[in-house]
Amino acid sequence: MNSPSPPAGRPLWLVLAPLIFLVLWSGGFSVAKLGIRHAEPLTFLALRYVIVLIILAPFAIALKPQWPRTPTQWFHIAMVGFLIQAIYFGLSYLAFYAKASSGTVAIIVCLQPILVGLAAPYFARERVSGLRWIGLILGLAGAAIVILAQSAIKAETTFGILCAFGALLGITAGTLWEKRFGANHHPIVSNMIQYVTGLAGTLPLTLATESMHVDWSSPELLAALAYLVIGNSLISMTLLLAMIRAGEVSRVSSLFYLVPPVATLMAWPLLGETMAPLAWLGMAVAAAGVAIASRKAA
Repeated sequence: MNSPSPPAGRPLWLVLAPLIFLVLWSGGFSVAKLGIRHAEPLTFLALRYVIVLIILAPFAIALKPQWPRTPTQWFHIAMVGFLIQAIYFGLSYLAFYAKASSGTVAIIVCLQPILVGLAAPYFARERVSGLRWIGLILGLAGAAIVILAQSAIKAETTFGILCAFGALLGITAGTLWEKRFGANHHPIVSNMIQYVTGLAGTLPLTLATESMHVDWSSPELLAALAYLVIGNSLISMTLLLAMIRAGEVSRVSSLFYLVPPVATLMAWPLLGETMAPLAWLGMAVAAAGVAIASRKAA
């Protein structure tokens, strides 16, 4: 028998990219919680960006990639970096630090595909079919089942809820901006510009509001930084932006429906959280929704 091959016109990395992205991105929720135990949220985020830039700088010097040629190109890359790195991640970390439950933050951020689907026809010039809407709604329902099955009912802080909704707007706007204005640049170039922008957007608030104390003696902190720098900041973000440029934005966004159930599953070994029986049903519903939303129209 012939070995399976990727669909015509799609390279193997693009076929595998959704699975790799999903696993690495989902693990970031639990790992971020581990890191925030040993450093304040914006301090931890700024430190993450500094390490990413230190890693990327030698590669930029050695490889000498082509940098953007016009101020407009610089602006669009920086805008995506600000919306995702400063707004989305910054507000997500603040929501966790403000004692908002992981379930609440996850289910709010999981509304992103719905907002993308609503805005895509106007902003990204992309039509969203009725069948895809059914998939998006199923995905949201499945994610909600998982979160509700896993999260105890508790009072939430108003500040934490507001931060979560702000993070939702940040990731939605960043996704749409990349689809509408993004261009093919070398991954090192895109990452360096975006993380410099993210650091510039995060550091002033960090200096103004936090003590910037870091417990460097904790192996948990070092492990969390390593995962978030390599897995989230370098690999996941590169794959996310590449998938957005290679496919329709609403199909890429539908992946975020699987993040809450997968993140919940990964929290079991990392944080000692177990999966409730009802959560497995929610994972199946979310997976079905993603499968439907990811289908290309005939």
